[in-house]
Amino acid sequence: MEELKKMRRVIERETGAPPDETLLVVDGTTGQNAISQAKLFNAATALTGVVVTKLDSTAKGGVLVAIIDTLEVPIKFIGLGEGIDALQPFDPAGFIEALFEPVPAA
Repeated sequence: MEELKKMRRVIERETGAPPDETLLVVDGTTGQNAISQAKLFNAATALTGVVVTKLDSTAKGGVLVAIIDTLEVPIKFIGLGEGIDALQPFDPAGFIEALFEPVPAA
């Protein structure tokens, strides 16, 4: 975390301003551990948003709600696969809709 704080100080010193964005990327399958990571990173350098990956697997994305509630920072992007186009802007309304969609029968 000290290295992260140092990186922010160097950016501010060299540019004369804080970074435009400070994003934390978390694995959506880590659950509650992602919240702990987000708290620690936010304490070290003020986050402006979070990117959550691996939401195409078994992860339901409950960590999204917890991070937003705990840190009061937006989820900027979500990862829904491994391809270059898998990273998508987070759509809260679409996320809520998807939670209530019936699961297709196999």
